[in-house]
Amino acid sequence: MRGSRSTDVRYLALDVGDRRIGLAVGDDAFGQSRALPTLRRSRRLEADIERIARLARGEKVGGFVVGLPLTLRGEVGQQAERVRRFAAELAATGIPVELYDERNTTIEAVARGAEDPDAGAARVLLEDFLSTKR
Repeated sequence: MRGSRSTDVRYLALDVGDRRIGLAVGDDAFGQSRALPTLRRSRRLEADIERIARLARGEKVGGFVVGLPLTLRGEVGQQAERVRRFAAELAATGIPVELYDERNTTIEAVARGAEDPDAGAARVLLEDFLSTKR
């Protein structure tokens, strides 16, 4: 079948913030992605992880791409540390997690006219990630 190599993986990208999580889904077969509705964070990390895991199962995801918010100098700051902890909890779902530099994804999403900057940033993140896999 064209475009369905056995190594093709479907990914769920996450732009993790303190209040919202932008989401996008796509696969490396075609390098295309689509934004999903942004999730509002709950007060409990476990609840957020469970909602994302349910979504991942529904979308038949084989990997997560979590945006790592490095500083403009490429260093790990406080927000990146929080995202790393989130990614470690997400790994407990059993779905592989990859951290990927998300610098400027929101700016790019806004420049593209995204109605939802969080979901748009997740989509930009995923498209960039997928382009490196080709």
